[in-house]
Amino acid sequence: MAESVAGVRPPAGRLNATLIPWGKSRTLFRVHRSIYKADQFNDSRKGDARFSPLMDAEREAVIPTLYAGTTLDCALMESVFHDVPYRPGLKTVSKSKYVEGAICSTLSVTSDLQLVDLSSVSLHKLGIAPADLTQTEAAYYAASREWALALYEQNPTAQGFIWTSRRDDDAKAILMFGNRVVPGMLEVGADAFPLLQPDGSARMEILSLAIRLDVLLVP
Repeated sequence: MAESVAGVRPPAGRLNATLIPWGKSRTLFRVHRSIYKADQFNDSRKGDARFSPLMDAEREAVIPTLYAGTTLDCALMESVFHDVPYRPGLKTVSKSKYVEGAICSTLSVTSDLQLVDLSSVSLHKLGIAPADLTQTEAAYYAASREWALALYEQNPTAQGFIWTSRRDDDAKAILMFGNRVVPGMLEVGADAFPLLQPDGSARMEILSLAIRLDVLLVP
């Protein structure tokens, strides 16, 4: 397995991945900009996330992806509070940068998704530690995207990934591929809400988590 300052890269050849059926009747939470629909997959080349953007070399196109979490706290930790550092004392998060114009939506999974399991047990089989794939800092995302693309290409029935959220280890993070998720597998909930109130204040769900993090929301 190749390793460099850019992180642990996938070895050549077949990866020993584990696929699991998951999600039927579960509710997923997603925090996204209001210009996007709740179930809209991202097909942009922009961004620098752990497992996206990904390029389909055969079609020379971006693989559309959608991130979600199994709890509201997870969705917020993976978006609004993603960059909050691990240090004591008061931290700040900019409302204009992370909260304004953002919406929390829910998606109901109507039938099991076929997901590549990236939990600790399955990562032993795959041959990489969580610290080198699902728990890395952003500086190593280029390497984690190489793993994601290899797993995508080698497992044509896989509709996404599931792993323990780095930011909220009580929950799971999910990534889904828009070109493999069958229409109707995700139903948009009716309980979406903007993260900011009409008067510009944050909703209680955001404030409650901010208090637990010792975070002050600033303009």
